[in-house]
Amino acid sequence: MGLFTKDIETLHDLYVHQLQDVYYAEHQITKALPTMIGKATNPQLKAGFEQHLRETEGQIARLEQVFQLHGLSPKAVTCPAIDGIIKEANEVAGDIADKQVLDAALTASAQAVEHYEITRYGTLIAWAEQMGHAEAAALLGETLAEEKATDDKLTQLASSAINRQAELA
Repeated sequence: MGLFTKDIETLHDLYVHQLQDVYYAEHQITKALPTMIGKATNPQLKAGFEQHLRETEGQIARLEQVFQLHGLSPKAVTCPAIDGIIKEANEVAGDIADKQVLDAALTASAQAVEHYEITRYGTLIAWAEQMGHAEAAALLGETLAEEKATDDKLTQLASSAINRQAELA
């Protein structure tokens, strides 16, 4: 199929590959968030992005702990999915002049990132539990809870203010 390297033969191999994938994704997100912070004009959205940047740095550290639990050095593999989500976000944001509409676009882009992460972490937790890696599953679960909370905050902010302001623009 060409999606994974030939050295993936077991569920554990697949699990490690996905850890490397999400490790890459989290690093890309830390690079993208400062731009999003700079473009956001809604104070709550800006503050939320700043908080999530700090959380993402903690999530990277947590992933490094998971790698260490498995006797592995942290390693990233390119994640075309997150690269595509970030590229699309940058393209859309670059085309919007109105600040309120831009905030709505930034919120939607951030939610696309969160949904990707929620999917990845949910899968990793299921695999870790299946293989008896309870401590790794717990660490990954902390991150999943943060990702879901961020998504909930974005939904609340979008529905209570940002989308309304964009519609009036």
